Amino acid sequence: MTDRDREFMSRAIALAREGIDRGDGGPFGCVIARDGRIVAEGNNQVTSTNDPTAHAEIVAIRNACKALGSFQLDRCTVYTSCEPCPMCLGAIYWARPDRILFAGTREDAAEAGFDDETFYREIALPNDKRRLPLENLMRDEAREVFAAWIEKPDKIEY
Repeated sequence: MTDRDREFMSRAIALAREGIDRGDGGPFGCVIARDGRIVAEGNNQVTSTNDPTAHAEIVAIRNACKALGSFQLDRCTVYTSCEPCPMCLGAIYWARPDRILFAGTREDAAEAGFDDETFYREIALPNDKRRLPLENLMRDEAREVFAAWIEKPDKIEY
């Protein structure tokens, strides 16, 4: 870890505290940096926006993509005040940064009442064994749309 890594992680942790103080939501903050400078920031805004997807990492990814004019975060590092939940981890992977650094662990989050482990366990189960089962419906029709995508000559790959 570099001094710059520590500086950016300190900022992510400060964003978590600032969000608590403002009443935005949970104790989470995130910074996205590229080439030694902060591109975007975010803090948890779930309760202030009534948006269950407004986790710090998601907010920061949206802000970074807008700032960079891209849907991918190549050459970026994500600094998050806590180990990402499954939703955020998925979004980070889709954004394709070069690195992810986190401060608190999922165990620390669980002690504070944020039990991401429940979601990690659910995802590992077969669809029909989950608390909220997934059911397949109209697969053939959906596959037609995928076929159209495959054949589209001017699509933007991601």
